[in-house]
Amino acid sequence: MSIETEVQDTQLITADEAAKLIEEGALLIDVRSEGGRASTGAVPGAVVVNREHVEEDFNPDSAHRLAQVSGKDQKIVVFCGSVNGSRPVAQKLKVLGYANAVHVDGGFPALRDAGVPTTGPTVAPLETAPTTAQASTASVASER
Repeated sequence: MSIETEVQDTQLITADEAAKLIEEGALLIDVRSEGGRASTGAVPGAVVVNREHVEEDFNPDSAHRLAQVSGKDQKIVVFCGSVNGSRPVAQKLKVLGYANAVHVDGGFPALRDAGVPTTGPTVAPLETAPTTAQASTASVASER
């Protein structure tokens, strides 16, 4: 068993726990891509943060610090489409001194299922492109 599987993610919370924190005024951070938000929906009031700019957006000394960040004791709930996107952000926030930063097990879909108000999606899902085999069969058929 690797060390990774033995270490419990203490920042991971359920969507129901997240919903309660949001209701109590926690800062909600959405780290999904624009395409992810457009195709699945959004949470009104969530602050969209680029995962690559977390330090810049949350560092107290940064000229680009988010106006919604009130201090390192603030409760912060991070979500993505899954824990794989939100975990690194929550971990980085903890390293930056935000002891109350957590992330949501199940991400956006779990928040929606837990009753957190959402909007969208704003674009229709893309049709799946034909596989290479289907495309080549179609082109062969059209040449006949």
